[in-house]
Amino acid sequence: MSLEELRKKIDEIDARIVALIGERIRLAESIGREKNAQGKLIVDAGRERLVLDHIRSLARGQNLNADDFETIYKQVIAASKRVQGAEVAFQGESGAYAEEAAFQFFGSAIQVRPCDSLESVFKAVETGEARFGVVPVENSLEGIISRVYDLMLESKLRVCGETELRVSHCLISVSEASLDTIKRVYSHPQALAQSRKFLKHLNAELVPTDNTATSVRLVKEKGSPQNAAIGSARAAEIHGMKIIAREIEDNPNNFTRFFILSQQDAPKSGNDKTSIVFSTKDRPGALQEALKVFASRNINLTKLESRPTRQKPWEYNFYLDFSGHREDTLTREALQELEASSIFVKVLGSYPRAR
Repeated sequence: MSLEELRKKIDEIDARIVALIGERIRLAESIGREKNAQGKLIVDAGRERLVLDHIRSLARGQNLNADDFETIYKQVIAASKRVQGAEVAFQGESGAYAEEAAFQFFGSAIQVRPCDSLESVFKAVETGEARFGVVPVENSLEGIISRVYDLMLESKLRVCGETELRVSHCLISVSEASLDTIKRVYSHPQALAQSRKFLKHLNAELVPTDNTATSVRLVKEKGSPQNAAIGSARAAEIHGMKIIAREIEDNPNNFTRFFILSQQDAPKSGNDKTSIVFSTKDRPGALQEALKVFASRNINLTKLESRPTRQKPWEYNFYLDFSGHREDTLTREALQELEASSIFVKVLGSYPRAR
């Protein structure tokens, strides 16, 4: 068979593949309408894992690379989510780490909605302008994002997922810039703090901004080789900017954990976490008693934080993450016992553990 004949056969196969993927996406769209009618969440991590495991099994049966086919089908699944209405709100602008976290969780085919504040992200999901929201809750080096925890206490939204993003900072400027030309560096205060050692040797003026993606855009607009921004490699690519230095953060173990917000939490996946907030009575041993309801059932606690109630000085709410889903029998029992001994308990959501 000649080269032209082989290429013609490939073209014919590609046409069939595209038609079948199109049929699959249209079925996914119908599933999305049915989920909406039943008030169910679009994201179902357990179902997605079953699909991907099935694809891997099929690929191995054909003596093909299972990893390659999982990568391909993740994009197919992402396209299916997009037609099901998976619009995702995040704080910042295109190129922000929160947007990167959204793509990491949902896939690159989703529609994203930039918001100017964390409050706007919550509002977009609460009003239905966006189906999901992505918000940072803690950084492995800097600790919790306290404003997000306060907003979750006030909101009726649920946590339906989480993702952990490796944060790698780049020094970004215009094409003619170099380390020797930089006099000012723009970025979010946290990014500046996380790149302290690199910036010390650079000996430049540090200019705080609202977020890293905004910094990259500002440096592009100024157009001077004396200005640089700290941001993501993706932000540099979006704005056509030059990356002068990569991985300038002081500590390579720089991860940010993001919550995925929705009007419902997620169904059980078999590998879940639950987040709650509660307040204990003001008496000795109250917190110990509260935590004992989990220890007595061998429920693993993964995080405990306290935040001021802002209603009375030196009173605190406790934010707790633990293994399991709120629909699990032991978890239901623990929460019922906790409610009986606490001032209040609020379940923020149950969701699949980040892989």
